[in-house]
Amino acid sequence: MIVSANEVKKRGVSLFGELLEKWDEVIINFRGEKKYVVMDVERYKELRALELDHAYTEVMEDIKNGDYHTDVVKHLKEIADV
Repeated sequence: MIVSANEVKKRGVSLFGELLEKWDEVIINFRGEKKYVVMDVERYKELRALELDHAYTEVMEDIKNGDYHTDVVKHLKEIADV
């Protein structure tokens, strides 16, 4: 569901409670551009957990493939070069 920032301004945050009963997320349009997403905190926690699981899987794959090092100075240089 997409709502305008003006609608949020007129109706306040109670608008989100009403809309989130019907949709998983609400996108706020600001000056014709999709700018923000509002969702129930439980949905946010689910998405965040998936994101962290994915990051963990990537790290474990790097370890499995030996794609890591333990030299802190080298690591900081790589970060600075990016």
